[in-house]
Amino acid sequence: MTGNQLAHHRRERKRTQAQTARALGVSQTYLSLLEAGKRPLTEKLTKKAVRFFDLAPTEFPARLALGELRSVSDDQLASDLADLGYTGFAHLRRARMRRKNPAEVLLTALNAPQRDARLVEALPWLVLAFPDMKWKEVTSVAKMYDLQNRLGFVVSVARALAERRLDSKAASALKVREADLERSMLAREDTLCNETMTNAERRWLTDHRPANAKHWRLLAGLVPEHLNDHA
Repeated sequence: MTGNQLAHHRRERKRTQAQTARALGVSQTYLSLLEAGKRPLTEKLTKKAVRFFDLAPTEFPARLALGELRSVSDDQLASDLADLGYTGFAHLRRARMRRKNPAEVLLTALNAPQRDARLVEALPWLVLAFPDMKWKEVTSVAKMYDLQNRLGFVVSVARALAERRLDSKAASALKVREADLERSMLAREDTLCNETMTNAERRWLTDHRPANAKHWRLLAGLVPEHLNDHA
């Protein structure tokens, strides 16, 4: 978020500088400097502003630079998805939600050798629920971590879900995301966060995986028909 955007959100929500300064824990003079771009808007202040103005989670700062895509446990990831509204883990939603940027949650989930299958099944929902992710940045970071095949497959499943719901707008937008990722598709075969699968499982999936998994060179059996609709 820039200082100009901060000022825009404040005016749009009819908040005074005094109200906003109190919410951010700064002086009104310092807020004026922030809005004028004369002081940096830190990650901590940005998070406070997103909460104060009740903005979409996509406005939260996302730590996506190389080396900053942190490793998180399955339990932490499940809680992150619950806080973003995934009803499949609603029982894990925290009383004081600690929402993260959905793009960070998505890429963090994919950047792991092994994930619980229920977490992987939530990822197409995440793509559909937050179509306003900064996709240029998401795609760029996916390439840094060699996640483009995994991401492309998840996007393709989300697009198929959109088609099943007759949501042509979402399906068309996701088709564009797929095309962007296809241009950098990796030649090597991968799994969808299931690297400990047995050789027998690998052989079976090689012959029986869905067409889009084969296209994205993934040993994965995820199909839209088997997903619970938690959107």
